[in-house]
Amino acid sequence: MKEISILEIENIKIGNAENQEAKTGVTAILCETCAPCGVDIRGGGPASRETPLLSPLAASTGVHAVLLCGGSAFGLDAAGGAMSYLEEKDIGFDTGITKVPLVCASSIFDLGLGDKNVRPDFSMGYRACVNAEAGNYQNGSFGAGCGATVGKFLGPEFALKSGIGSFAVQLGALKVGAIVCVNALGDIYQGGKIVAGLLSEDKKGFRSTCDEMLKSIQRVDNPFVGNTTIGVVVTNGNFSKSEMNKIAQMAHNGLVRYMSPVNTSADGDSIYAMSVGDVNADVNVTGTIAAEVVEQAIINAVMSAAPGSGLSCAKDICA
Repeated sequence: MKEISILEIENIKIGNAENQEAKTGVTAILCETCAPCGVDIRGGGPASRETPLLSPLAASTGVHAVLLCGGSAFGLDAAGGAMSYLEEKDIGFDTGITKVPLVCASSIFDLGLGDKNVRPDFSMGYRACVNAEAGNYQNGSFGAGCGATVGKFLGPEFALKSGIGSFAVQLGALKVGAIVCVNALGDIYQGGKIVAGLLSEDKKGFRSTCDEMLKSIQRVDNPFVGNTTIGVVVTNGNFSKSEMNKIAQMAHNGLVRYMSPVNTSADGDSIYAMSVGDVNADVNVTGTIAAEVVEQAIINAVMSAAPGSGLSCAKDICA
């Protein structure tokens, strides 16, 4: 198994658009041929669009785009821009009257970092699709990761700047990659060690969010809810929508292994999975690889992030 660029997976285009001053953005993943797609949502507070399309019981066979957005539920407006972009290219589900692009989207809560009045909108969603044509995707504090943060249990004072990350591998003809925007309530682990998350009192290292949570069992009526980790797994394996839902479920285990706490009521953790090729592969092998690429995408997201809005980043602390 060898590492490849996420952009080496055929039949997808990926682009970022962001407002660096307002600290919010969009990452668009386009599949103009319509990709069978599944989703696994485990967080208690998701902001999403058109996810019922991904149920095996729904009539649609796939989607034409998935958008990862900032701006909380406001940011879902960016999907309208993606629909307009695809419509201009005559891409969509043919209703017999017109073609309707099928676009799913999920958002993180980043309203507290930059300008809460500036969110991803129609224009930014359209621009992310234009940028996907040029293949401008990069890891770090770009696109949906522009306003991402981690380690927020004790509030923004001890939080850390995060971002969006990708990782992909190839095994024989099979390619599997992931793009993950990491905006977690808790901490990011690698090898049993915190590499990003809740800052220590002196802000020179980290402390365990779980340990801080266990100091009190009292109900918190209004927890700090600016969280949610969202991502997309992409494979050139040929799978049905039902199988892609299983792969999304298995891929979500990458979050469970590398983030803690995870899937809380203050998170909206969601992982999509798209089939964009015709390679014959086993669903369980692909799902196992999907979890592994999600893990590494999480690490790349936090280690590629740049400091901003008064927050340091993992590279500053781990240096």
